[in-house]
Amino acid sequence: MTFVDKELSSKKIKDQALKLGFSACGIAEVSFLSDHRPRLQKWLNENRHGEMGYMSNNFEMRLDPALLVENSRSVIVVLQNYYPEKQLHPDSDYLISRYAYGEDYHFVIKDKLRKLQTFINNEIAANQSRVFTDSAPVLERAWAVKAGLGWIGKNSLLITPRNGSYFFIAEIITDLELAYDNSYGGNFCGDCRRCIDACPTQAIGQDRMIDSRKCISYLTIEKKGELPEELKGKYKKWIFGCDICQEVCPWNRFSIPHNESSFELPAQVQGFKAEDWKDLSKETFNSLFKKSALKRAKYEGVMRNMEFLDSDE
Repeated sequence: MTFVDKELSSKKIKDQALKLGFSACGIAEVSFLSDHRPRLQKWLNENRHGEMGYMSNNFEMRLDPALLVENSRSVIVVLQNYYPEKQLHPDSDYLISRYAYGEDYHFVIKDKLRKLQTFINNEIAANQSRVFTDSAPVLERAWAVKAGLGWIGKNSLLITPRNGSYFFIAEIITDLELAYDNSYGGNFCGDCRRCIDACPTQAIGQDRMIDSRKCISYLTIEKKGELPEELKGKYKKWIFGCDICQEVCPWNRFSIPHNESSFELPAQVQGFKAEDWKDLSKETFNSLFKKSALKRAKYEGVMRNMEFLDSDE
């Protein structure tokens, strides 16, 4: 472990994170997330993870950052706003989640995060660290709460008090000892249940956990094979992901457009009608969305989702 001026170093890290374009940065002390063990175990035992078998892997590692980075002391958590100024019109024939409008966030954020990692190594102190962008067993929302950035809403998403929930979460886990933010102590959902009531497939439980097997985002992105017949007529217009539980959240009235050009919706797609989507060849799809998160569902998955929607008409 390297000893540094904790207060000054933490301030420098946060300032640099904002300079790199992140929306917020908080720092939490590494600890075993014992409070989350029973919730995670319950979610898995009830098969609410659907076909995402990888979620049951590395159970202890999800709870203990020390198993990811030896002698780790700090979790640096950053948020990246993805709320778009230009959006698909609500009357569009098909909708895709706002997080997938532009380039795949894994690559955009990881590039920024590596720059922050280099800054820390060069300007603060040499250290052992790893960067994480939703691609390793890290309970990101739990660490965002511990870093003082917000609370977990009833829709299971991180909600920030200033700008709502349209944020990506990423981390640097390091063996540096830093100054730590207070864990976010409040929870301001109150008696509101708009997200629960608005979910067309009733995927949001009363326990702030999602049943992936009913979640439109999971079904249109992660689910392989045929889609559940019993959910026909409930997909609305979503062919990749779903933002309904965020759209109805009162805290998202404070959302402000991001300033990350990589996340902008291609002009060609903004005006897409049903026939434009249906006429997409695999070659055109791969060219148009070559840097997009839509690649996760692949051409075949997006076409399947459209056919499922159309079969209900």
